Amino acid sequence: MTSRPALGRDLALYTLARLALVAVVTVVLVLFNVPLLVSLAVAVIVGFPLGLLVFRGLNRRVTSGLAERGASRDAERDRLRAQLRGEEQEED
Repeated sequence: MTSRPALGRDLALYTLARLALVAVVTVVLVLFNVPLLVSLAVAVIVGFPLGLLVFRGLNRRVTSGLAERGASRDAERDRLRAQLRGEEQEED
């Protein structure tokens, strides 16, 4: 359960980094006299794969944190289902 605060922080950083990347690409395109809406659309499309490459380490941390959280939720759900069936489960 110690990964949840780190997951929240990593997810927030990753989201802000991706938004900043889209903003930077948009500004660069606007500086080259591309209309704003076209620049924004291109930045969003280009920002997806570029963000995966540029923020690879942060993406890996977020993905592993989400996987840990999913495994923890699956284990808790399995425990609750076993308890509802009346099965006794061994403590870890």
